Amino acid sequence: MSGIDWPVLMRAGIQGLRLSPEAFWRLTPAELALMLGQGQGAAPMTRAGLAALEAAWPDATRDAGNGGRRGD
Repeated sequence: MSGIDWPVLMRAGIQGLRLSPEAFWRLTPAELALMLGQGQGAAPMTRAGLAALEAAWPDATRDAGNGGRRGD
C-alpha cells in the first residue's frame, strides 16, 4: 500500500477543485498540493542566503589586460 489516501485526494481534486478526472490524474503530487493551498513555496531569499551563494559560487575575476574576458 502506498500510504496515500486516494479517495480524499480525489474528492478534493474532483469535487473541491472541480477538476475533470483526466485533469486530476495528469497532475503531479506537487501541483495538486499547490492547488490545494499546501506548500506555498519557498520563502524569499535573505541577504544571508545571497551572501552564502556568493561565497559558494563567486563570480570569475576579469583580467583587464584581455578586454575583461576570462582567460579560459
